[in-house]
Amino acid sequence: MSGGWTGKTLRINLTNSNCAVEDTRMDWAEEYIGGRGLGARYLYDEVDPTIDSLAVENKMIFATGPLTGTNASCGARYMVITKGYQTGTITTSNSGGHWGPELKFAGYDMLIIEGKAEKPVYIWIYNDSVEIRPANGIWGKTVWQTEELIKNELGIPGAKIASIGPAGENLIRFAAIMNDLHRAAGRSGVGAVMGSKNLKAIAVKGSGGVRIARPAEFHRATFDKKSKLKISPVTGTGLPTYGTEVLMNVINEAGAMPTRNFQEAQFEGADNISGETLAGAWAKKRLGEETTSEEEAETRTVANKACFACTIACGRVTEIPSAASGQHRVTTSPHNWRQASEGPEYEPAWALGSNCGIDDLDALLKANFLCNELGMDPISMGATLAAAMELYEKGAIKPEETDIPLNFGNADALVGMVERTAYRQGFGDKLAEGSKRLTEQYGHPDLFMGVKGSEFPAYEPRGIQGMGLSYATSNRGACHLRAYTVSSEILGIPEKTDPRVTEGKAGLVKAFQDATSVVDAAGLCVFLTFGIGLPEIREELNAAVGRDYTEEDLLKAGERIFNIERMWNLKAGFTGADDTLPKRILKEAIPAGPNKGAVNRLHEMLPEYYELRGWSADGVPRKEKLQELGITH
Repeated sequence: MSGGWTGKTLRINLTNSNCAVEDTRMDWAEEYIGGRGLGARYLYDEVDPTIDSLAVENKMIFATGPLTGTNASCGARYMVITKGYQTGTITTSNSGGHWGPELKFAGYDMLIIEGKAEKPVYIWIYNDSVEIRPANGIWGKTVWQTEELIKNELGIPGAKIASIGPAGENLIRFAAIMNDLHRAAGRSGVGAVMGSKNLKAIAVKGSGGVRIARPAEFHRATFDKKSKLKISPVTGTGLPTYGTEVLMNVINEAGAMPTRNFQEAQFEGADNISGETLAGAWAKKRLGEETTSEEEAETRTVANKACFACTIACGRVTEIPSAASGQHRVTTSPHNWRQASEGPEYEPAWALGSNCGIDDLDALLKANFLCNELGMDPISMGATLAAAMELYEKGAIKPEETDIPLNFGNADALVGMVERTAYRQGFGDKLAEGSKRLTEQYGHPDLFMGVKGSEFPAYEPRGIQGMGLSYATSNRGACHLRAYTVSSEILGIPEKTDPRVTEGKAGLVKAFQDATSVVDAAGLCVFLTFGIGLPEIREELNAAVGRDYTEEDLLKAGERIFNIERMWNLKAGFTGADDTLPKRILKEAIPAGPNKGAVNRLHEMLPEYYELRGWSADGVPRKEKLQELGITH
């Protein structure tokens, strides 16, 4: 091996307890880079797309990239690739923290999980020693409890753990896999797939490192990149100071803040749950500004926090003030759950906040803490509750069906329903199925705000046209991180485009999709693209693996990744008809604000997008395109 990749893949069959190390397919690694790309290639070859997501034949691939575990800034990412339970699409769910690098340190590019254990188990990987251990006394525990119990049992505090909470065990459609307590492979229901295999956790500890093919060249490239990230106003100041929540007021002022299940596009209480309010006196001190004792008493942010090798540190360590800690009580813990944890990021703050019409910051913090500890995606949780609130206010859901009123703005309902959902208690059992199935059950499918079964993230596609096309064509269902055109349309990075126009958006979305596929495959965090671009990533990647990829090579690899995911979905039964948006987004105009009167004009963008992709008019990659990309079956 030249560098970057370890060249080894660990395959574990839970049905027969067989653990085997095999050579990573290096021809695929060179073509698909790693991470999301390499995992998708393996899934395409090994899993029948038509099976049920929870079938024993479904596999889970935990894949790192060649820059995961290196000192490349933001080289902390790993991907979980499987058939998602929430969507039925190919799912490539991304997480940071320290777990992915530790898998590399143990010597593996990927971990492939097959079969299903007869009883609950967890996996312990210590370099080349691999054990499948009983999860007696651990099944049923929260994420925080699980980490503590496993570390105590192993006697190795430095072990890194990825686990599911009660939500994954109870097969909540949007259950997450949590690692390092707070980081999440959050969307598409990967936690439920793990739960269906009776797999509670994967603990890993490695004593190795990541070999670099051209060390001097690599260190020059990483130093240069870190310097650029430091001087960027986004990665050097905005994200470290306010976290991703810095976007709350920015998006709201742009008239693109989905509110009350996308009935409106601005939220009157946005500033109450914004990054500035969350950071409070802590941010002022960081920026060298004076604070008052009142501001210090009200601040919720304790510190910022970084993933492995990250120089941005956008994570938030937060605490609910003592005066508010007894509010919005939950029922299953005598300790009222915890008062301090991490988050929220912008997406959960939107989903649990403005989308539900709630501006109570402490309720939002508590709901987010619960989602992390119980192992649920807060985006889908908040979006599903928002759909339920609209159904409730329209009279479709009757008061006698819930033990708490589900009106927009009810903070007690927010916190209470998060807990009920994870345990499938009462009305939470219906919320656990996600908003697509909920709205269908109550006869209002048009109130599902999402694509391919996955709920929208926090950007109004009527106010940001490119995001509408991005949502519609995302292979995993509605996702902001497959083509974050907000970077261009709102923030002006790498160049400013008008969010209200459709001209040029097909090319913009394709370019973002292909470039993001490269970032995900390399094992990097997409946030670094606010400060640097593909040229810098190419320099690091080439130095690490000992190759000489051109930028065109990398973009072709990104296109290859996107197309193989598309082919997998087509085989699973999805068609071009699924590349659409809800009626509300296409037909109902935004009622007020800067984008008053706007709808998403997907019909103006989608045909051009298909043509740029080399796909037919109904969204199928043409034979010539597949041959060009080397996708042969």
